[in-house]
Amino acid sequence: MKQCYFADYTIGTDAYNNIKDVCSPLGKRALIVGGETALSKSETKLKSAMQDFDIVDTVIYGKECYKKRISELYEIYKDSCVDFVMGVGGGKAIDTAKCLADMLGVKVVTVPTIASTCAASSALSVVYTENHTFEGFWYFKSPAYHTFIDTEIIACAPDKYFRAGIGDTLAKFYEVEFSARGREKTYSDEMGLAISRMCNTPLIESAIEALEDCKNNTPSEKLGEVALIILVSTGMVSMLINPEFNGALAHALFYGLTEIEGFEENFLHGDVIGYTLAVQLMLDSKEEEAIKIGNLISKMGVEATLSQRGIEVTFKNLEKVLESALKDPDMLVIPYKITKEMIFDAIIKMEKTFGGKKI
Repeated sequence: MKQCYFADYTIGTDAYNNIKDVCSPLGKRALIVGGETALSKSETKLKSAMQDFDIVDTVIYGKECYKKRISELYEIYKDSCVDFVMGVGGGKAIDTAKCLADMLGVKVVTVPTIASTCAASSALSVVYTENHTFEGFWYFKSPAYHTFIDTEIIACAPDKYFRAGIGDTLAKFYEVEFSARGREKTYSDEMGLAISRMCNTPLIESAIEALEDCKNNTPSEKLGEVALIILVSTGMVSMLINPEFNGALAHALFYGLTEIEGFEENFLHGDVIGYTLAVQLMLDSKEEEAIKIGNLISKMGVEATLSQRGIEVTFKNLEKVLESALKDPDMLVIPYKITKEMIFDAIIKMEKTFGGKKI
């Protein structure tokens, strides 16, 4: 038996006005979990929207979504008769809130304050160790009960997060299509593939204008459309598609690049994914698509080559990166055999195509 739950959402500059109607059936006692900055930015609007609820507590999630902190929060609030948890902030804050709600056995509602990941609408959390390294996924039966997207707050957040959200989202269509190519697909897979196309043409056509609106703190209709693609469309794809089809070389190469000391600290995940996606397209003999993506991320102010990131592009220097990428779980289901040499050749093509372009 297969069950499928879809993500419900409210979006707009007055999105929080819908909290009372949507959340009242869950009960009165809410526990708010969020990031420090996110809570401060949304405090005024949330306080007004939550005046008919009993706020058990408003707690800072920490610095990472990791099991020890989630367990600590569970021990603190397990006897507090919490009716629902509200997760406020970016991906790590919301992922923490989802895990805590799961442990408490209550629903979670999400309030993303930046549009950088699909955490607000996906049915999983990314869990890290206390040393900030990836530990694994925490899966849930269903996504958040509801997601409230205030476009004014999204527009006033640092535009680098919106830009990174665009970069990460661009990969969803191309990676899913690549991994699922030639495979038998179910109804759910086909629906996931259909929705993933929202992460292609509509996103590419609107990305630059929406990013400019974010830079200007303008909660425009275009910004709202792109925010929905980042926050909701990707989450729906991840819930519908066979998990084996959910990633490919773009993400595998990103994780390989984290073998370079200081890489992950210096570059946002989504910014790098925009580049590694172009590498995947080069390798897959889709040069026109690779150039289209490379041009787009360049216009957004993202490096389109490794040399622009100060990395020496030689096979010897990148061999460990390439080996790590090939071992990544995202490379388990791909349409043909890929070698270190093939990835390196695609990297070189990006260097030759974009190496002379200034960011």
